[in-house]
Amino acid sequence: MRQSLSMTRLLAFLVLALPLAAADLRQLNIDSFDQVWNTIRDRHWDPKLGGLDWQKVREELRPRIEQAATAEEARAILREMLGGLGHSHLGIIPAEAYGHMDPKGASREGSTGVNVRVIGGAALVVSVEPGSPAAEAGVRPGWEIRAIDGQDLAPALAAIPEGTRGKRWEGVWLTSLVMNRLAGSPGTAAEVTFRAGNRPVAAVIVRTRRRGTVYRFGFLPPVYVWSETRRLGNVGYFAFNLFLDPQNVMTAAEKAITGCFECDGFIIDLRGNGGGVLGMTIGLAGWFVNESGRLGTLFTRDAKVHFLVSPRPEVYNGSLAILVDGMTGSSAEVFAGGMQDLKRARVFGSVTAGGALPAQIEKLPNGDALLYAFADYISEGGKRLEGAGVRPDVEIGLTREALLAGRDPVLEAALKWIESRKEGKP
Repeated sequence: MRQSLSMTRLLAFLVLALPLAAADLRQLNIDSFDQVWNTIRDRHWDPKLGGLDWQKVREELRPRIEQAATAEEARAILREMLGGLGHSHLGIIPAEAYGHMDPKGASREGSTGVNVRVIGGAALVVSVEPGSPAAEAGVRPGWEIRAIDGQDLAPALAAIPEGTRGKRWEGVWLTSLVMNRLAGSPGTAAEVTFRAGNRPVAAVIVRTRRRGTVYRFGFLPPVYVWSETRRLGNVGYFAFNLFLDPQNVMTAAEKAITGCFECDGFIIDLRGNGGGVLGMTIGLAGWFVNESGRLGTLFTRDAKVHFLVSPRPEVYNGSLAILVDGMTGSSAEVFAGGMQDLKRARVFGSVTAGGALPAQIEKLPNGDALLYAFADYISEGGKRLEGAGVRPDVEIGLTREALLAGRDPVLEAALKWIESRKEGKP
């Protein structure tokens, strides 16, 4: 009898506690809405918010946040509010992301080793990491990804959200969609359907731990940072995926550059580099300039900040080529555009993502985080990169035909230019 009574009391407590928990979550979402709205009002670099009636936005959306029953409903409303501003580096990061999990609870620490770009509406393999599961499965550059885990990609690639369609970062969204579907927990299998040439190929690829080292920066989800150094004849080559993990990346860059002072040319490959810490751009630029200069200027609501570059005691004076594409963003754009304006580098590839706003992240009461831009960036040449991107000196992109033939037209163009410079041509 006593056991039955205790169980009755426990059930009664749970029935009473459930509405309270829901009410608490609802209040945390309301508090988060207010914090996001106030932060943009007080800290956005443009007090006029581009002409957006911010008070009206609040009046329209706050009643909806008060009725939001789940965390995902609240996020959708917050994202709708931020979407009206129409620029990059602005969004809500789910609390689950801090544990390297997506909102559905799936780990993203595993990789197939496939690198993808969406070109002409098709998800194309542009490179395969040597020794990766995809390489062992025989996947080749130029193969088109048609389906992942039984889900056709075409409908997803066509469903571009409002606020993204037609923007410079549309390609970033599409490529990220495919890469996220390929990712998963290490040890799990991705069932991928390819179009290799004109024939379908099905492959089961077991994911392994992502390339690089884990790096944590503020409230951002943990990321994997890698760098790669090669010698292409007498030309140095350095690539890295993020302007993060400065100790490892800048040490690797220094070793690559100082070991190539006598090289005919040097290539920095920023294709796919999503940016990161702006200060690293100044340190990297210092290896290539003979006199002080600026990579551009940040404009906050109250001040200007100039990105001053000073030469290092010993610098590389040879031909410098920078490779970019539509996945090159943020600090990577600042570096490429800044070096272009200083006339110290020649830029090859396709127009960059156009998301070059400095941003901060702050925690919200409901456990999510707000990513917001606090400054605008203008290059030394007077160009606003946000929404426009860096336009290469030599515009050239990847094609399926070239990839299937094992060619990299962008890298080839850079090498050809370096060779011509060695022969005294401009």
